[in-house]
Amino acid sequence: MATRYEIMNRLDNALFLEPPAFDEAILGVAERFGMEPVVCYDRTRCIDILARDMDREDAEEFFEFNTIGAWMGDLTPVFVDTRAAE
Repeated sequence: MATRYEIMNRLDNALFLEPPAFDEAILGVAERFGMEPVVCYDRTRCIDILARDMDREDAEEFFEFNTIGAWMGDLTPVFVDTRAAE
């Protein structure tokens, strides 16, 4: 997994989640045709980090509304669901 520092050295305009506690969930860099590369996070780990300060259901709701739902332009980070298909 890549660190914030490594990604910052590779991508000049990378956008990261705040607070830096989310750095634990960074998987690396995602690339899309015709677009700038973006930071890629593990969705489940992001929710786990939020669940340190709230119950799991609230963490999932907060993540869906405030993180997935936050468009910050073309450099908005992407999220990968690493759980096995259910």
